[in-house]
Amino acid sequence: MNELGTITISELAAQKLKELIEEEGKADAALRIGFAAGGAGYSLSLDGETNEDDVVVHSNGVQIVVDQESLPMLDGSEIDYMEGLQRSGFVINNPNTQSGGGCCGGGGSCGCGAQ
Repeated sequence: MNELGTITISELAAQKLKELIEEEGKADAALRIGFAAGGAGYSLSLDGETNEDDVVVHSNGVQIVVDQESLPMLDGSEIDYMEGLQRSGFVINNPNTQSGGGCCGGGGSCGCGAQ
C-alpha cells in the first residue's frame, strides 16, 4: 500500500463523508475513487479494505483509496461537495480531464453520487 498522490478533499466533503460513514456504520471505511477509461466517469464507494497496490491518501481527516490504474488520471484532483436546490453530491475537480464524458461536465468536474 502506497501513501502517495495529491488527491485532496475539501472540508465540507470530508464532513459529509464522515457523516455518511457514520450513517452506514462503517467506522473503518475509506472513500474509494476510480476513473473509468474512455471518459465513462468516476466511481465512488465506501470501502473497508485496501489492496496491496492501492494508493492511500489522507486529507482533512479522511482516507481516500485509489487503485494504481486510476491514479495518473486522478492525481491533482480535489473532491468537493456541492449542495443545491435540486441536487447535491460529491464533485470531482480534476485538472487531468477536459470536458464531457459520463457524468462529468465541462471544466473537469463530475457530479457523481448526487442525490
